[in-house]
Amino acid sequence: MEISEKDLKMAQEVYANLCSMLDSRNWKYRKEEDNFVIRCSVQGDDLPMDLIIYIDPARQIIRLISPMPFDMSKEKLIDGAIAVSIANNGLVDGNFDFDISDGSITFRLTASYIDSVIGADLFEYMLMVSAHTVDKYNDQFLMLSKGALDIKTFMDTDKQ
Repeated sequence: MEISEKDLKMAQEVYANLCSMLDSRNWKYRKEEDNFVIRCSVQGDDLPMDLIIYIDPARQIIRLISPMPFDMSKEKLIDGAIAVSIANNGLVDGNFDFDISDGSITFRLTASYIDSVIGADLFEYMLMVSAHTVDKYNDQFLMLSKGALDIKTFMDTDKQ
């Protein structure tokens, strides 16, 4: 897909604003400027979380993903699919994607910047909501995968 000069310039501006926000808050991150990508890690209560932010000039969106550092075990794929569905049902923003073919789980949150200026507050919101959501569920998904948590307990815990 051909990207217009206007869309490319807007993506560069969004990317620069994101980097500026991260710099002002002293975040440690890695830039992939040619691809409009930022990578950073956050330590949660239990597991470290990788956050990857993509600026997509063609679709004019910001996409933040956080892949789990493990895959659901083959024996627990159905439980994993159910758990992801339960988790997604209660989320206000963002969602978990579950690939039943390999057991991978990834959190995803997007925002559009079509004809708009994105401020530091939105970037911070995306980072904080993503980190909080992933931190809430990543250890539960891992325990479910290892058989240390059953799906009924997951369901009961999520209702609280």
